[in-house]
Amino acid sequence: MKNPQIDTIHRIVVRAPNWLGDAVMCVAALRELRRLFPSALITVVARPGTTEIFADADFLDEVIAYERRGLRSVWQQARDWKNRRFDLALLFQNAFEAAAIAFLARVPLRFGYGTERRGFLLTHAIETPAWKDERHEIFYYLNLIAELENLLLGSKNEVTPNFQLTVSSDGKKRALELLAKNGVKIGEPLVLLCPGSVNSRAKRWPTERYAELADRLIESRVNVALIGSSNELDVSQRVVEHCRHAPVLLTGKTSVGDLTSLVSIADALITNDTGPAHLGAAVGTPTLVIFGPTNPLTTRPFGPAGAIIRHPPDCAPCMLRDCPIDHRCMTAITPEEVFTEARRLMRRRLEVAV
Repeated sequence: MKNPQIDTIHRIVVRAPNWLGDAVMCVAALRELRRLFPSALITVVARPGTTEIFADADFLDEVIAYERRGLRSVWQQARDWKNRRFDLALLFQNAFEAAAIAFLARVPLRFGYGTERRGFLLTHAIETPAWKDERHEIFYYLNLIAELENLLLGSKNEVTPNFQLTVSSDGKKRALELLAKNGVKIGEPLVLLCPGSVNSRAKRWPTERYAELADRLIESRVNVALIGSSNELDVSQRVVEHCRHAPVLLTGKTSVGDLTSLVSIADALITNDTGPAHLGAAVGTPTLVIFGPTNPLTTRPFGPAGAIIRHPPDCAPCMLRDCPIDHRCMTAITPEEVFTEARRLMRRRLEVAV
């Protein structure tokens, strides 16, 4: 097809990535999309829950929740897209299904990476960049906007990623109420610990070490709360079992929106390489990520609020979901060094606030 004209694009649908962390990492690209189309109606389609991170986004017009429940839901989603008469479907999600929905909806311009053998369903299938495993995932999504701009205007715009998420005052108020309801002393320092990870056991720092860290923090007069999804509750419970001092257990008790608000008012977040790490960086909370089998070049917390601890052996990053040997990438990291780094991050935030 011949290159489309930018002034013919008025209604845009964006399929967001499924995982929480990936959804957060596409925020900078969504902001660039708004710059490119300042007057267009931009609709984001995302999984239930993940939609909540976009609740206060001023760069979007509409957010729709979609979760596949068999082929019928795919047809229903395609029919809905067709009825909305979108001019452009921008697919941050790499799945075949996302391209199929756009194709079935007959969206005139279907733009995304040609992954999962879906290139024939797209009007413009973009090649995966050669640097994908060497640059942060934020740039993977921004590259789609750059390629789209090049298609429409014949030029690419190099940008400094703006990945920030805002949290409303009402959201912060609800987070404080949740903390108070669960016995947290409001006004004293708060550190959130996220000891789980939904899609990889190898990414988890040992629960007994999270417990030792929690005890050190509590003994230094810091409130400690455990967070995560309901699928990670068993991991948090094991942490509590190892603790001498009981942290507040909020794992499985928060929606994604509640979690975002909670992270935004914390003094620090300590987590494995998982979704909340990117939430922390996006809302500006000092975020310390314990890295083991994964690649910090692509999934570290982006921006000045993020820091990592990593002692990689020769086998890292292996990207495996279960360690076949002795988990040495994680066991090399001690509670003492995590505690020391967390205190440093908290002091730095206090100095900036003053």
